[in-house]
Amino acid sequence: MPRRRTVPRSRSKDRPRPPPSGRDLRLDLFRGLALWFIFLNHVPNNVANWITNRNFGFSDATEIFVFISGYTAAMVYGRQLDSSGVMVTSARILRRAWQLYVAFIFLFVIYLAEISYVVGSFENPLYAEEMGALQFLAEPDVALVQALLLKFRPANMDVLPLYIVLLATFPPILWALKRWADATLAASFLLWLAVQVWGFNLTGYPDDRTWFFNPFGWQFMFVFGGWCGLGGSDRLAGLVHSRIILALSVLYLVLSLAVVTSWYWPPMEGFVPEAIGNIIYPISKTDLSVLRFAHFLALAVVVVRLIPVHSPFLYWRLLKPMIICGQHSLEVFCFGVFLSFAAHFVLNEVSGTVFMQLTLSVAGIAFMVGLSALLSWYARAERDRAARKRAG
Repeated sequence: MPRRRTVPRSRSKDRPRPPPSGRDLRLDLFRGLALWFIFLNHVPNNVANWITNRNFGFSDATEIFVFISGYTAAMVYGRQLDSSGVMVTSARILRRAWQLYVAFIFLFVIYLAEISYVVGSFENPLYAEEMGALQFLAEPDVALVQALLLKFRPANMDVLPLYIVLLATFPPILWALKRWADATLAASFLLWLAVQVWGFNLTGYPDDRTWFFNPFGWQFMFVFGGWCGLGGSDRLAGLVHSRIILALSVLYLVLSLAVVTSWYWPPMEGFVPEAIGNIIYPISKTDLSVLRFAHFLALAVVVVRLIPVHSPFLYWRLLKPMIICGQHSLEVFCFGVFLSFAAHFVLNEVSGTVFMQLTLSVAGIAFMVGLSALLSWYARAERDRAARKRAG
């Protein structure tokens, strides 16, 4: 009788399990990290948001989220385009955009109800002003119509309308990326450059406002992610693994850290000469400035070099909560917006101590992880039920 091979206990616990076919866990990991950072950044006067990447360079969690969204959209729908054709794939993309739109309206109603309740119960109209809800309280009928048009967005809700627009316009872009990838990326790049020069944007509500995330600028990050997801990242492998590019990326990250530090730390106040400041400022988040995009690229080069696609680091148990949050990005983002205002309210009305700031930050992330775990469990249960039904 042949002897059965056994795996030593010390190794069996630590052995990484392979990811699902074709899935890059780095995408889920960093999308989850971006969602955590977005939540922390949305809580004002919170010491915990000093750990987020916006304090260490020109770019922040938004670049990560939009790039990964474009990458995964192109990867998933690109395969469907090959198997199901243009019409079916376009319908699926638009259905997903519609789901995002419904989620935005639902979040808008719940979020405004939360703000209105706090304003009425505590007789503090500053909450409405701070969260951008004054127009809704003044003329709710008009504000609701403007919200349906994606023109009225209270504070902390700007990312979702941007994602809706980018995904709703993605079917022809995906078709073009599959056929003329480089030309499509070049056209997107030229549109982004035009925004940097002329600054055109979509109008918002009230009429004197524009979109905080300019879709004409941010589309380049989304399209660049899609280009990478359809094979562009493989073509960039030579540059990414170049020692010269790595050295330049690290140098740029260090310089951007020094510049950002000069904004907050008095001893570094004169780090940027006035002549240089006149050139680089403002570093626009609205239009996705060149310096922000370059910082994202430098950060991506370093991350790819440090964390290969099959790195054992990706299978650490401590990272699993972040990964499952990245796998349920829509639900986690919406829940995070609701939690961020709740945390803001507690810090203002109950206690604003550092201990409370850290407690609310950890609790908010824990709630987001709990929601993700529940959604993952439900998805597995549905798959098992479907498998049993097919087997029976």
